[in-house]
Amino acid sequence: MRIVVNGWFWDAPTTGSGQYVRRLVTALAAIEPSLELVVLLPYVLPPHAEDPASRARITLVPHPTGRSNLHKVWWEQVAVPRLAQGMDADLLHVPYWAPPATRAVPTVVTVHDLIPLLLPAYRGNAMVRLYTALVSATTSRARMVLTDSKASRRDILEHLHLPSNAVRAIHLAVDENFTAGPGPCDRKIREKLRCPPRYSLYLGGFDVRKNLRALFGAFSTTRRACEDAQLVVAGRLPTSDTALTPDPRRLAREATIPDAAVRFLGFVLEEDKPALLRGARVFLFPSTYEGFGYPPLEALACGTPVVGSDQSSIPEVVGNAGVLLPPQDVQGMAGALIQLLIDDEFHAALKSNALHQAQQFSWKRAAVETLAGYAAALA
Repeated sequence: MRIVVNGWFWDAPTTGSGQYVRRLVTALAAIEPSLELVVLLPYVLPPHAEDPASRARITLVPHPTGRSNLHKVWWEQVAVPRLAQGMDADLLHVPYWAPPATRAVPTVVTVHDLIPLLLPAYRGNAMVRLYTALVSATTSRARMVLTDSKASRRDILEHLHLPSNAVRAIHLAVDENFTAGPGPCDRKIREKLRCPPRYSLYLGGFDVRKNLRALFGAFSTTRRACEDAQLVVAGRLPTSDTALTPDPRRLAREATIPDAAVRFLGFVLEEDKPALLRGARVFLFPSTYEGFGYPPLEALACGTPVVGSDQSSIPEVVGNAGVLLPPQDVQGMAGALIQLLIDDEFHAALKSNALHQAQQFSWKRAAVETLAGYAAALA
């Protein structure tokens, strides 16, 4: 079976869509020798580029195009389906929300979430809204829609009005280097990042749905009970302080958190994240909406309990390995954080739960379920 994959995000391995396409395609190649996997790239690979495809049965086909928004739409709606048809593909997989309108090749699309459709703050300008309307309409032409969680599946069924047998929830997973460790370089990495000896951690984005105002409010309350509590905040900081991307440093000041109690790391290398997560006492994740949410699962795989919100897909990911509360329950989050900081027995129980919960997710399982989705699309 020849599967052609839209590789627009292949060269963006630090994004959720980039992680998904690389990990899934590599896992598919590992479990099914009969698959012929072809990834279409809208750019030319640099000479001697290190790429996971070089270690698996995956063919990367460059087809250079521009990277503007208009080029992206042309790539998705014209170039990819035309190339797939010319390659006699059995199936086209678009691994993000951008299915083509044409039905030339049976198509499977992965819709990670409906954020631009459901959350007003993310609807953008007229061009963004037009694009959302386009992909909403073309999704009905796909043979099968895959999504990352049962919560996203419910949203898709409700808002895109697709038949239930055409939408499948397939949980994702994290890289195998996210383990309880400890790793041999953990201490050096945390020293390089200048982490305090004992800290709570937030690692992720800073757009408004991440709910950092509630996080800082909870930590401010925690500081009044645990004066030595320390918070580490990791992730690429916003370039401007807007309603969509509020500056977390301002939010921390408004929550009256002393500068000495919070450390902003900025961007963290992927290879440094496991050591950072393993060193944390608690992982904080009060997001109001996630299609899946890699960060809390990465924390669980490292044995770090989660305090976060009970919204969207987060309960599916965290299970009983954390304390989940309504996203605006600042006092409840503070109480959970305090208990995890001072109660070693409670912390040990959630750490054990975290490791067990993380074992329920694997890329092998995701690949097997994706193959079943392909078969159903072709049936």
